[in-house]
Amino acid sequence: MGQVLIRNLDDALIADYKRAAAGHGRSLEAELREALAANRPRKRLSPTELIALSQSLREHTRNQVGSIEGWRLIREDRDR
Repeated sequence: MGQVLIRNLDDALIADYKRAAAGHGRSLEAELREALAANRPRKRLSPTELIALSQSLREHTRNQVGSIEGWRLIREDRDR
């Protein structure tokens, strides 16, 4: 496991996380670890991966194309 040192954090921010940690019954370190894990950056798909995903979705929905009348759904929604 790696370690990270973050300098120059605002004292109020640290106090907020300490309060949250106490409320969750864990240490400040555990609270920060959880916050980082929950807000992990999402992996961005490359253009090639996006095309492959699109083609896969198209294959899975091939039999449904034309079976959904979009105009009818819009009309029902507007009539509500």
